[in-house]
Amino acid sequence: MVGDDETLDPFLSMMNRCPVLSTPTDWKETKDAHVFLSDLPGLKKDEVKVEVDGRVLQISGDRHADDDDDDDKNKKMIKWHRVERCRGKFQRRFRLPENAKVEQVKAHMENGVLVVTVSKQELKKPNTKLVQIQGN
Repeated sequence: MVGDDETLDPFLSMMNRCPVLSTPTDWKETKDAHVFLSDLPGLKKDEVKVEVDGRVLQISGDRHADDDDDDDKNKKMIKWHRVERCRGKFQRRFRLPENAKVEQVKAHMENGVLVVTVSKQELKKPNTKLVQIQGN
């Protein structure tokens, strides 16, 4: 890399503009549940919202800049050399499968990782009906 300019690093530039890359989330299915694991370093549980709307799981929040607490006088004295961590609002949405019990969703956060567990239900298999064919 020739300089320290973020524009010379296309991955960092793209990541800072893309909420999907700034909020990596894994989705695994176990025998009993769908489990979502979102990396949210530095965020507290009251800065994150988990919602289920119909069959859609939504994880959202806001990453505040570190200098939000500084007064205007101190902000003028700060010189940033590199900014790689994403700031601002983020939102991830996942369409839940038919076997998800949308009324049974649990979430907890530990060490910057949000874990959302959606219980599963066994789906009834459609009944097969033999249809008699009329005619000769």
